[in-house]
Amino acid sequence: MKFDGKLLIIGCGSVSQCAVPLVLKFMDMPAKDITIMDFVDNRSRVKDALERGVHYVFDRVTEDNYQQLLAKYVGPGDMIIDLAWNIECNAMLQWCRDHQVLYVNTSVEEWNPYKDSQRNDPTKYTLYRRHMEIRDRIDTWGDNKGTTAIVDHGANPGLVSHFTKHALLGIAEKILKEKPSDPRRPGLEKALADKNFATLAQLAGVKVIHISERDTQITDKPKRANEFVNTWSIEGFFEEGVAPAELGWGTHERYVPENAFFHKTGPKNQICLSTLGMKTWVRSWVPCGEITGMVIRHGEAFSISDRLTVWKDGEAVYRPTVHYAYCPA
Repeated sequence: MKFDGKLLIIGCGSVSQCAVPLVLKFMDMPAKDITIMDFVDNRSRVKDALERGVHYVFDRVTEDNYQQLLAKYVGPGDMIIDLAWNIECNAMLQWCRDHQVLYVNTSVEEWNPYKDSQRNDPTKYTLYRRHMEIRDRIDTWGDNKGTTAIVDHGANPGLVSHFTKHALLGIAEKILKEKPSDPRRPGLEKALADKNFATLAQLAGVKVIHISERDTQITDKPKRANEFVNTWSIEGFFEEGVAPAELGWGTHERYVPENAFFHKTGPKNQICLSTLGMKTWVRSWVPCGEITGMVIRHGEAFSISDRLTVWKDGEAVYRPTVHYAYCPA
């Protein structure tokens, strides 16, 4: 993909170290126009990129400095790939729109997710609320014709939504192939032609979608007693783990957990629980077998359940239950 602007990659952690080689491979642009920013010296982990001409700068994006700092590295027609943590998505969206900068991130985050230690209302600390704030922000623009931004789009959330759509296509095609007289056939064929994935899921009878993950990575440094470790983002996993469990709530569900909270505004496609995600366990499956996973809150639980909702006369008549199920290493 040819790109004529400058590119700022914020963060040089585990995710960024995987992403940088892909940027160099698939983006047709001079390496000298790419800058990696981090407040930690991880230059040795992107040595090949730096040898090709990529710049590495030491700085940290904060609520106090982000407007001035970003302006030093990007302007109209340039791009930011945000692979850091605790950088407020809403603020970045507004800044990038105001300065005509393309924006991509992998998570909808805040400057300080721990600012309220009381947490007496779990709904206030949900990703659902953050998504509603993004919608409110877009509403203030009057139109959505500014510079493109893609948020919440890494592996999961992000790539897993494409996997979900691919799976729905496969299920529908299998029904059509193996059940030629199935009464759902006309509806499935039309939904396939229209790429109407919500109707596909409804007609296929999909009730629950697990984004299941078992981390099988190992290290030569065993975890010490009372030590918190993670293979992709210690800060990211901790912030998600101590937040309320969230899940897209299916229309077929009849049992409501005693500790469930419903949202009063927006599409109301999710519930949250008063228990922390890392203390909420579910049975799930991955290719290597059954797992017991944590219902860690994830953006795809919101976006997939929202996009697969079928509405009729303002009422949700179909929606699958959707949530993450994570078994750490």
